[in-house]
Amino acid sequence: MTERVNNFPPLPKFIPLKPCFYQDFEEDIPAAHQQLVRRVYYLWILYSITLAVNLIACLAWWIGGGSGANFGLAFVWLILFSPCSYVCWFRPLYKALKTDSSFNFMAFFFIFGAQFVLVGIQALGISGWGACGWIAAVMFFSSNIGAAVVMLVSAIMFTVVTVMMGVALFRVHRMYRGGGGSFHKAQEEWSSGAWKNERVREAGFHAVSGAGNTLPQYPTPVQSYPSDERWS
Repeated sequence: MTERVNNFPPLPKFIPLKPCFYQDFEEDIPAAHQQLVRRVYYLWILYSITLAVNLIACLAWWIGGGSGANFGLAFVWLILFSPCSYVCWFRPLYKALKTDSSFNFMAFFFIFGAQFVLVGIQALGISGWGACGWIAAVMFFSSNIGAAVVMLVSAIMFTVVTVMMGVALFRVHRMYRGGGGSFHKAQEEWSSGAWKNERVREAGFHAVSGAGNTLPQYPTPVQSYPSDERWS
């Protein structure tokens, strides 16, 4: 039996730190839903890039005569939300489809939904929030056109991320409900403590009879969630 060694994030060998998570779409995720999970993963990458672009835009905003507080907050958002969004909403979705965990589905819906609202606010660009959105970018054209153009790029990227998050939330919710998932199931999983019993859930991945590329035998039957070919 091959030992599962953490492989994410991939870190250079000279860094005295080790990866914190194990991530393998082909091994962990049922084939019908691998494309969906990959798309949400790419969405997380896009959001992290957007936060980096926003930091540059806030720097241009500051240089052009704006408040330095926005740059400081943009730095905090980048450092905080890049790793936390991976841990708090991508990993719950990954684990939900990996082990058919209603609790993790609910964690994804609540946290990802809150993130969706927050990114929408960032796209608006309210001054003092550390986000170069539409309001901040358009209003700054009268002060510094060059800086405003850079800020406009950030606004566009935040808008794209907001739309994609809305689509992802709708797709995952429809898939979950179509497979018979419900809030009641999540409550039962919470009450029984099954959501935190990693040994029971991981046991399914070591109970594969006959090697090869056979899908893992889950500890409980995995719901037949409807696939969404439009993600292909």
